[in-house]
Amino acid sequence: MTDSKRLIDADARRYGVRSGFLARMRLRFVQQGFRYTTVLRRAQAHRRGLPYYWYRWRLLRLSRKTGFQIGYGANVGAGLFIGHRGTVIVNGRAALGSNVNLSPGVVIGQENRGGRVGVPTIGSRVWVGANAVIVGNVRIGDDVLVAPNAYVNFDVPDHSIVIGNPARIIHRDDATAGYCHNLVGECSRQEGADR
Repeated sequence: MTDSKRLIDADARRYGVRSGFLARMRLRFVQQGFRYTTVLRRAQAHRRGLPYYWYRWRLLRLSRKTGFQIGYGANVGAGLFIGHRGTVIVNGRAALGSNVNLSPGVVIGQENRGGRVGVPTIGSRVWVGANAVIVGNVRIGDDVLVAPNAYVNFDVPDHSIVIGNPARIIHRDDATAGYCHNLVGECSRQEGADR
């Protein structure tokens, strides 16, 4: 099984689809987020030749249709979940762990000056609420809930809730309980296999 196939299967499990070609096809018609991530995974699997241009073209068309803009070079772990339509922007150099939920209006972007020049690294089992902004060379830990409308430009430790603008951190064990469902095993794009 190829890396992209494993990642697509993991993404489908996050939407509640366990297995089966027909179930995944039905999910592609119903869930815009799953359709977009499927094309993104296939585009990232092809680095040259005709498939490269074909999937890049399809990804561009889906970006215009859905408002999702995840950079072609972004390192996205298994189990990405985009549950609702609306603009989602992820910088092409950002890294997202496994079991990440992105809501409408989310921006994961680059900071170009100051002490945190660069892009974010998002951990595993992270829920990012509507209109939240995460910018700069920051690390968001594992099991973190970023509340809607939060502006985050600093590191966030594991097991935290980030709320407000300016943001503040509230420590809470199992911070994403009730928010991240149908979790998949830890898997990165480079490994291409569930642990």
